[in-house]
Amino acid sequence: MNIIIVGAGEIGRYLASSLSQEAHNISVIEKNAALAQELEQSIDAKVIHGNGASVEDLVEADVGECGLFLSLTSSNTANLMSASMAKSMGVAKVISRVHPGLQREEWLFDFKGHFGIDHLFSSERLTAIELAKYVRNPDSVEIEELARGRIELQQLPVGAAADACGLSLRKLNAPAGIRLAMVSRGGEHFVPDAETVLQAGDLVTIFGEPRKLRDFAVRLQGKQPRQERLRVVIFGGNEYGFTLAQMLESLDCSVRIFESDAALCEKIANRLVNTTVIHADATVVAELEEEQVGEADFFIGTSSDDEDNVMSCLQAHTLGAKNCLTLIHRADYAAAISASGHHLGIRAAVSPREATRKEIQRFITTDRYHVLRNLEGAALIEIRVGKGSIAAGHMVHEVAWPAGTVLVGQLRGIHAEVPGPDAVLLAGDHLYAVVAHGVLKSFVKLLEV
Repeated sequence: MNIIIVGAGEIGRYLASSLSQEAHNISVIEKNAALAQELEQSIDAKVIHGNGASVEDLVEADVGECGLFLSLTSSNTANLMSASMAKSMGVAKVISRVHPGLQREEWLFDFKGHFGIDHLFSSERLTAIELAKYVRNPDSVEIEELARGRIELQQLPVGAAADACGLSLRKLNAPAGIRLAMVSRGGEHFVPDAETVLQAGDLVTIFGEPRKLRDFAVRLQGKQPRQERLRVVIFGGNEYGFTLAQMLESLDCSVRIFESDAALCEKIANRLVNTTVIHADATVVAELEEEQVGEADFFIGTSSDDEDNVMSCLQAHTLGAKNCLTLIHRADYAAAISASGHHLGIRAAVSPREATRKEIQRFITTDRYHVLRNLEGAALIEIRVGKGSIAAGHMVHEVAWPAGTVLVGQLRGIHAEVPGPDAVLLAGDHLYAVVAHGVLKSFVKLLEV
């Protein structure tokens, strides 16, 4: 695929390097001459010292042959402008990196629609999401969000004590807006129907609004709802830590942030509702002891210094913190710590670069749909309802969906929900569905023109 990347900073450089190794044709536009020269010497790509919002530079980068355009600078304005220009110049898929503050405003304004951009993301928010997954449900195998965070995926085992054991999905009476879309049992994987009976040990994939989903997950696991709020300590009040704290506030966690910069402490304290901001240095053991960090359920290092994050996690673990998570900018280091860090008390490490690569990877396809996640025997896909398609203008129950299909999300503008039988599908809606591999073509035909 011909891919243009605007911006060779931390994120852009990592993506350019990894994608160039996958036999893609990469062009990079970078305004900093030194960075452009350094990148040209280190990777197999066409590097242009120029401006991503310049028509001349876009043409030089072969925008007319571009299949995927990635605007990855640190400037919202530059990214939105260059991405919008690329879309107007005929690029099929255009993706823009934005500041997490702008992404938090998506529910108020449809930036994607206004600028003609296919996808917006924030590397800080992607990283916070990855870290928050472990806090949301420590017993879940996988957690992922879709439809701008309004719908969540969880994979978890059905507990032997759960009242769901022995019940068919029809009799399970799942709450409205919840879908059980995949079952893995004894090496077999299938999309269930209404008559599928759940068994203890089944690994199930469920979708729904996050708050509803947590209660349903507890029910499937046969556990009692947790009475006490999870105690979470975050080291670092930067955008990573601040974004993570905002997410955890909505999960009814007791959150504390350690930040050594007094001005930043005041700033984030005024913007967070239920988070305690502590002006202290979390790399100092005495400070951690004074704030009783050893009693925390989770200690999460999100500062800008990887070494400080790791060392503070080790100190918190020594003091008794139950789970330690850390942000590590270098993807290879993060992978190594995730693989063996449990020996040191670190449950997982997350890299912003790798989180971004995973987000971008699903758009590298010539198909009309995006594969969000490959499941065993099925795929979670995102597809737009085509104008004039068979499904457009009909209610969900009026469409003859192939067996092995479950609709798990519907996004229209800034509004998202799990569609019920009477939901109307309109041209331009984004649908999220779990579709068995064998019926994928039949499913897509219903939504394409």
